[in-house]
Amino acid sequence: MEQKEYLELKEKELRDALGTVHAIQASNDLTVVYRDSRPITDLKNMIETSAKEFGDRPAFWRKKTRKDAYEPITYRKYLEDINGLGTALIAMGQQDRRIGVIGANCYEWAVGYMAVVCGTGIVVPLDKELPVKELKQQVIEAEISCVIAAKKHVPDFVAMKNSGDTKLEIIIDMEAEADLDPVRSLVQAIDEGNNMIRAGNTAFTEAQVIANEMSVLLFTSGTTGIAKGVMLSHRNICEDLMIAPTVLTVKPTDIFFSVLPLHHTYECTCGFLMPLYKGASIAYCEGLKYILTNIAECKPTMLLGVPAIFEMFYKRIWANARKNGKEKKLQMALKISRASLKAGVDLRKKLFKEIHAVFGGNMRILISGGAAINPAVLDGFTDFGILAVQGYGLTEASPMGALNPDTAPNSRSIGRAFPHCHLRIDHPDEDGIGEICIKGDNIMLGYYKRPDLTDEVIIDGWFHTGDLGYIDSEGYAYITGRKKNVIITKNGKNVFPEELEYYLNNADLIEESVVFAKEGAMGDDDIIAAYIKVDEEYLAENFDPIPADDELMEMLWKEVDRINRENPPYKQIRTIKIRKEEFIKNSSKKIRRFEQDNKF
Repeated sequence: MEQKEYLELKEKELRDALGTVHAIQASNDLTVVYRDSRPITDLKNMIETSAKEFGDRPAFWRKKTRKDAYEPITYRKYLEDINGLGTALIAMGQQDRRIGVIGANCYEWAVGYMAVVCGTGIVVPLDKELPVKELKQQVIEAEISCVIAAKKHVPDFVAMKNSGDTKLEIIIDMEAEADLDPVRSLVQAIDEGNNMIRAGNTAFTEAQVIANEMSVLLFTSGTTGIAKGVMLSHRNICEDLMIAPTVLTVKPTDIFFSVLPLHHTYECTCGFLMPLYKGASIAYCEGLKYILTNIAECKPTMLLGVPAIFEMFYKRIWANARKNGKEKKLQMALKISRASLKAGVDLRKKLFKEIHAVFGGNMRILISGGAAINPAVLDGFTDFGILAVQGYGLTEASPMGALNPDTAPNSRSIGRAFPHCHLRIDHPDEDGIGEICIKGDNIMLGYYKRPDLTDEVIIDGWFHTGDLGYIDSEGYAYITGRKKNVIITKNGKNVFPEELEYYLNNADLIEESVVFAKEGAMGDDDIIAAYIKVDEEYLAENFDPIPADDELMEMLWKEVDRINRENPPYKQIRTIKIRKEEFIKNSSKKIRRFEQDNKF
């Protein structure tokens, strides 16, 4: 694009961003308390303005090894590393290409993501838990030419490159200190790029970034063995960054503790990009088994998580109280605290100092998302003096759809709509329950290479979420069920039953199957179950005599084990049962999934 035309476009993008800020300032919603959002046109503009405003403040807290203390990395240093890597990527011929990023949450992942999206090309965050076969499929589908990967994944991508089946050209190791052909080193690439900048190279620092074009491609779990790609733009994500902190404050003094995987939009937008927009900092967890140790070390103020994390913490607090004979004392402290709060005196930090110490002593907000959470858990943490709220979102909304305001939280609700973003209920029934729809500049561009699917879910600008719910008279939204069949585990993972049925039904031995969530034996998280009808014709043709049920179960488990090996743990089938008769079906001969008789 010609420079003059580009500058005119950026002026228009700035007017659009100012329009969002003006809408925030003009909002008459009493829960929109924090109205200091600054206009940002794109993520490059976001990080450059943050580096200018918060330059020497810590953007990240990083541990080089497990034994080391957390050390700060400033906004200024972060921008320098982004520019260095971006310049190097362009020099490698990767401008306007698709570049994957994969690995555990770490500073290098954060550098890689922004170096791609802020002037190089389109970033494709990849799920580190996926089987290699599925990763390769996404590399092919997204036409990825370069991948920035943690060391453990490098051999898999080298094999993909050597296979000749992909467009992979360059593999960059996040952890290598130096290049080792054919793998490049991230550190060395950053150094080379910075040397180019000092020599006058402006290919990346002055690269054109167009806010409304696809800049992020995210794959969601598929229902037929093929994942859907969600196309997001800078505008989509920046809209969320401007509107969300109007109802829940984020301060430059905040430290976000990053636990959830960064390839998910929930963590990427809310736990990574949001703190960088607001001048806060991020400390990375070294793994779930180190979560308490790391919290004690970095003393965070904010934690985004899924219900399973917060329920684990909450159960442990009460279990320890019972174990140490302090349960009645804790219950009495809660009574005193509630009475004091009614009188306008907050004694929670003093009364529950041991609980606050578990969270590092500075924790002020817990935000739950990804799945429904027991309201009693949120209320319990708030009673202890750590505000706990829940929000709602989807990848297609970049991902924010609703959030509880910190000034007026409702633990039973998923939250309220943001200013400049709208919620409505489509075709509500007599109880006001219908499909939740979202409209705003945060809604995706569409599904990658699937305009047909896009047209099914975005109608007249409204994104149809597939979730059923209602909105009360005060504007709080509630989910009552799911229009689609997705199973959501307590860890916030999506399991599509059709996907597992697709794999099962491909087996010669199996005619049909129904996959569903079944309550676990211990009453905790649901387990994935499969009700399977064996192909009688196949048995008759291949076995004489027909195997007994116990033999059939052994044969079926071999098929299930084979499928399980190809899937991450949360998608694995844990219990099966043989069905003798036909499943109950509709007139189109499709199985009625929600008929109780089609489950066990």
